[in-house]
Amino acid sequence: MLIPTRRRTWGPQGCTPIVRYNYRHDRISAIAAITVASKRARMGLYVQCRQDNFKAPQVAKFLRLLLTHLRGHVILMWDGGTIHKGPHIRAVQDAYPRLHLERFPTYAPELNPAEQVWNDFKRHTGNSILRGKQDIRLNLHGSARRVRRSPDKLRSFVRASDLPSAPWQ
Repeated sequence: MLIPTRRRTWGPQGCTPIVRYNYRHDRISAIAAITVASKRARMGLYVQCRQDNFKAPQVAKFLRLLLTHLRGHVILMWDGGTIHKGPHIRAVQDAYPRLHLERFPTYAPELNPAEQVWNDFKRHTGNSILRGKQDIRLNLHGSARRVRRSPDKLRSFVRASDLPSAPWQ
């Protein structure tokens, strides 16, 4: 959103830092997937943005793009949101038998490593002034590039989740 995330910061003693911003609720929607190659323990991050909310057809398109980049069997773990269900998602499953979908328990963000991605993005945009949707998009893509370059950072996102440990961790 355009409303800045407030974070602690440094400032002269006795002078409270002031962040001025326009109170606008403009926002973009984003979807992310963290990938883990089991044999080589290689990590990846895929992020896509939209001007409006993601719905099942757009999630299905994201899955198809993801599957063109990944080889072998893919186990996708996600929540039980309505955008993760329905005929569009079933069509992707039917078209790609190597895709296996697993659901997290109801409301379990602590199990989802992608939540750590969003926390990291928010941490890096804290106290920033984003003037429009384009600023949000550019900042999000810049953060994604930064995180992609750091396999240790991606690994830390998986470790920070409450998922059972894997041998590559």
